[in-house]
Amino acid sequence: MSEQLLESFDEGVATLTMNRPEARNAMGGDMMTAMHEALPRLAADRDVRCVVLTGAGGAFCAGGDVKGFASEAGSKSGGSSGGFDLEGRAHGLRAGMELSRLLHEMPKPTLAAIPGPAAGAGLSLALACDMRIAVDTAKLTTAFSKVGLSGDYGGSFFLPYIVGQAKARELYFSAPVLSGTEAGEIGLVNRVATADEYEQAVADLARELASLPTVAVGYMKKNLNAAYGGSLSDTFDREALHMIRCFMTDDHKGAAKAFVEKRAPEFNGR
Repeated sequence: MSEQLLESFDEGVATLTMNRPEARNAMGGDMMTAMHEALPRLAADRDVRCVVLTGAGGAFCAGGDVKGFASEAGSKSGGSSGGFDLEGRAHGLRAGMELSRLLHEMPKPTLAAIPGPAAGAGLSLALACDMRIAVDTAKLTTAFSKVGLSGDYGGSFFLPYIVGQAKARELYFSAPVLSGTEAGEIGLVNRVATADEYEQAVADLARELASLPTVAVGYMKKNLNAAYGGSLSDTFDREALHMIRCFMTDDHKGAAKAFVEKRAPEFNGR
């Protein structure tokens, strides 16, 4: 287990804590590799009745490393792909997205515990879980449009089923930042707690989920997932290709630079 992903187990509840607090738990190689190892193992462990995904340092997950994107964008010229390996990059991103599938299809309940910011692919991971609980002051946003990207990790598959197509489009296009309370009001999260109540509320809900008939819950998930229209795998393929294409745009490169320089981006549609 990596130091960037902490694991604990208590009374049937396995908790995975993303542990890059200095970066608001932004997705990093070691952390994601550890999660790819942990989730299948926990899914197969009959002693595990519920999996909780959360973050350290008062954040859930800030998504991708935008500063890293800016550095990479600066090393490439204009909008030209040059020697850029579109298919290879899309394949790599697609492989990473399996984390969302594992959370979504695991034959036991998964719970995203959101103590603070959840943005971009970090929010997508939370959406992949069966349920979400957030502190009332948490900040949740799709974020992608702010940096000229289209989205990944299954968010465009999960979000319309959670809040409806019209609201999902608003949340993707405009990327408003919602408080935990506002997220609860539109059904984006299942439960909301104050800062004083949050830890106990998470523990209570996790124990509640772990106390359920796990085999039956696993079949319930299969039934519910089968009712989704379209294919999650197809969604991942489409998202991966479009996301990597967006990395090549001037809009993204300029927005990533603007993010580092703490100024508003200017998009030109290229």
